[in-house]
Amino acid sequence: MAEFDTIRTAAGSRAAQIDQGLRAHMNKVYGTMSVGMLLTFLAAWAVGNNAMMMETLFTGMMRWVVMFAPLVMVFAFGAVINKLSAAAAQLFFYAFATVMGVSISYIFVIFTDFSIAQVFLTTAIAFAGLSLWGYTTKKDISGWGSFLIMGLIGIIVASIINIFIGSPAVMFAISIIGVLIFAGLTAYDTQSIKNEYLAHAQHGDSEWLGKSAIMGALRLYLDFINMFMFLLQLLGSRE
Repeated sequence: MAEFDTIRTAAGSRAAQIDQGLRAHMNKVYGTMSVGMLLTFLAAWAVGNNAMMMETLFTGMMRWVVMFAPLVMVFAFGAVINKLSAAAAQLFFYAFATVMGVSISYIFVIFTDFSIAQVFLTTAIAFAGLSLWGYTTKKDISGWGSFLIMGLIGIIVASIINIFIGSPAVMFAISIIGVLIFAGLTAYDTQSIKNEYLAHAQHGDSEWLGKSAIMGALRLYLDFINMFMFLLQLLGSRE
């Protein structure tokens, strides 16, 4: 009986350590994401309110470089993450967030500051609710993954095509579908980040856990920023 109590106590202690570690891991994910968001909006505001920089960055071929640089960096990040230290991966993420800010700086020219702030607050509330649900739900939503990725690829292709055709109706449809897809991805990614930690926690690989937190921050950051941009297209007041 005493041996059983010892085993039960040890199991309970281990479960408590994993639970504490999970909270620390998620705090790092959200903290890293928050710093990235701050860098993004500081860069966007600084460039968007500088007429000379806007003219330089969004004229001619430079416009395409600025537009697609974040996408290139995301693919590069995924390709080299295993070769980077956790500190280098975090630095790369912050650099990416800054470049993303430059890329979306045009919103401060097109939309009013008030509507940008209003849509940002709306996005933050929606994101928090969806992420909390993804973290706490007992329902396994891993099956959403393939459907959401297919939808994501579809709106990326449609958005690139619409750059050239410039159809407001297509942009409206893309925005609605985009909000729904990134809402789903917010919950899905949160649960995935949680489950990945639980699956690897017993190995005690601090380097992997550090990089995993940064990759998790990147995933949730992309969910937030894309949901914000699509909501801004739908709800933002233009200058």
